[in-house]
Amino acid sequence: MRSMTGYGRVQLERDGREMTVEMKSVNHRFLDLSLRLPRHLGFAEDALKRQIGESTKRGHFDVFVTYRNSRADARRVNVDTALAAAYRNAFEALAQATGAENKLTTAQYAALPDVLTVSECEEDQQAVSALLAEVAGLALRQLDEMRLREGAAMKKDLELHLGLLEDLRQRIALRAPEVPKQYRDRLLQRMKELGADGADPVRIAQEVALFADHAAIDEELARLDSHIRQARILFEGEAECGSKLNFLVQEMNREVNTMGSKAMDSDIAALVVEAKSEIEKLREQIQNVE
Repeated sequence: MRSMTGYGRVQLERDGREMTVEMKSVNHRFLDLSLRLPRHLGFAEDALKRQIGESTKRGHFDVFVTYRNSRADARRVNVDTALAAAYRNAFEALAQATGAENKLTTAQYAALPDVLTVSECEEDQQAVSALLAEVAGLALRQLDEMRLREGAAMKKDLELHLGLLEDLRQRIALRAPEVPKQYRDRLLQRMKELGADGADPVRIAQEVALFADHAAIDEELARLDSHIRQARILFEGEAECGSKLNFLVQEMNREVNTMGSKAMDSDIAALVVEAKSEIEKLREQIQNVE
């Protein structure tokens, strides 16, 4: 079992190229990626999305990539000779007009605006993509290790609440057969109070049978037991079980609500309230299960 909350950050340097990948993940119904890469690394975005998608199925990911190229061939100095010549002609014209001497050096020409400019050389896409895949893979591993640790803690908490829910189901199952008996006793007591001691026992039996049939919750108890057992199987068997568990919890809540509406018994109603509380705790935790 994995949580959808995780964090990973890795920085690597290879052959003058330094890459940092930072990933944060939180819960989401589907896989939702938000990537921020330097503009000149846009060619690697699709491959990074595929790499993340192959390692996880659910969660919102914020991914930050920073890159620095310190290689000698990473930048190029460009000389605008036409602009330098234009400066020279302008200075010569100025010297002739003013009678001043024109003695500009090469260094002074280089200091003039836009004569020299520095531009980034085109990246080696294959080398950069390989480095990004390596760093992203290590960051994903860190993030996954954290998600597994969080998942193990969540599993213990889910097992605790599932056990409490199972105990409540058993208590409801023990209480349910007593409800028609108490209804019969109350019915006889009421008739006695009204002076109808000689009521037809067949008619009373029919009335109690109708009540018992209306208040029967055997099917709901059986389905709730099945849902609990399926949840335990998912806890042990599947890494990506969040969606299935979420469905099971909805069904558990449906069965418990039906029990509360059908049983017409204050003791069962109190147990149903407790059961719904445990189901809500399960639901809240499962929202963060991958």
